Amino acid sequence: MGWTAADIPDLTGRRAIVTGANSGLGLHTALGLAGRGADVVLACRDTARGEEARARVAEVAPDPKAVTLAPLDLADLSSVRDFASVHAKDPLDLLVNNAGVMAIPRTTTADGFEMQFGVNHLGHFALTGLLLPALLERPGARVVTVSSFASRMGRIDFDDLQWEKRYSRWGGYGRAKLANLLFAKELDRRYENLTSLIAHPGYAATNLMNASVRLGGNAVEATAYWLGSRTVALSSAAGALCTLRAATDPQARGGQVYGPRFVMRGAPALGGLNPKGDDVELARRLWDVSVELTGVRY
Repeated sequence: MGWTAADIPDLTGRRAIVTGANSGLGLHTALGLAGRGADVVLACRDTARGEEARARVAEVAPDPKAVTLAPLDLADLSSVRDFASVHAKDPLDLLVNNAGVMAIPRTTTADGFEMQFGVNHLGHFALTGLLLPALLERPGARVVTVSSFASRMGRIDFDDLQWEKRYSRWGGYGRAKLANLLFAKELDRRYENLTSLIAHPGYAATNLMNASVRLGGNAVEATAYWLGSRTVALSSAAGALCTLRAATDPQARGGQVYGPRFVMRGAPALGGLNPKGDDVELARRLWDVSVELTGVRY
């Protein structure tokens, strides 16, 4: 049968932050953590939907008051700094970098970054750096960054990181997800007292995918998604198990990747994702550029 939510250990006394927790993988990650006793902060851009999610997560928590909602817009570094200024004050056991956008038409963040690279990678890079003091206060603290099998189509072009020359929706998504992978592995190499892992959900039917198909306006893509989501896709709850295992399995080690056993489907298991993710020089260069772009120094 494999690893299930029943294998999540008791998390009483642990404090966690989950980005993008108002729906999909993030919501089900928060449900899994809170259900085992963790204090969970739902970091959401849409606070109206976030309040609905908070109420749902509070229902499964032993202490409903331990589930809180906080505004966070990863497309705006001022919002990231505001969030961190509040939530870096207390020790933090777990940060789940889950929020993201997928294969959308080209637009830019408040700081002028291409949206997918800006939200999925740079926003989380800045958030993690700003929360690092709180994480390092807790022995055994973890950061789990959600990547994707789409990282395999990713390429880091330092001459055009923001896709100003020629934009590709899926190329942009692949680049952002490869950046997530490179960042998570480099974070683990840099900090001995912090465990950084990667999760990917395989093929999961989520709101993120729905939004991508809707914004893309491609009828063939929409039909393929409709068929796939009803025949082979995992549910959001099943996809989130990979994140939950990376976040809570006592046997997990830094730099590891957890995804479905059969790549796109199956119970969460250790596996690979993209050999490029192990390119140390590429990761270091991306890290340095990310510091320069965000102004966040670790």
